[in-house]
Amino acid sequence: MKTLHIVGFKDSGKTTLVSHWITVLNRLGYEVAVLKHHGHGGVPELPPAHTDTVQFLEYGAVSTLVAGGDMIQLIQNKERSFEQLKALAASSGPDVLLIEGYKKEAGEKVVLIRNEEERHELESLLGIVRTVKTAELFEDITRLDDWLREWVEARR
Repeated sequence: MKTLHIVGFKDSGKTTLVSHWITVLNRLGYEVAVLKHHGHGGVPELPPAHTDTVQFLEYGAVSTLVAGGDMIQLIQNKERSFEQLKALAASSGPDVLLIEGYKKEAGEKVVLIRNEEERHELESLLGIVRTVKTAELFEDITRLDDWLREWVEARR
């Protein structure tokens, strides 16, 4: 499994690029999984309060897993290490794991920047394989897609 972090500050285009690259990789025949850091504070949004899943959590379950319709939804009331989260995200056996965020964790990184101040703050990260100006996401996405294809193929 190939693993690539997409990192940058809030609203730098990380989700836009990850979403786009999922479709690019799918078209190339790769299965993709995503691990996202919820950097907005608090817990990620839960299913509606009236669901069994939320009831189980409110009654004290440390985890709940719902399966059906070829889908699994797992919610755990327990923080996990980055390595454990990667293992969970990769449990479906994808070809590529895109990681949104986790900029301080080890791994190859594409860094998104909007300006030189952000470049200066992020240039010390370990594992940078590409730096992308946010404007490039909208100006010349084809060049980034070509880079991604080459990156994936070089890691076969």
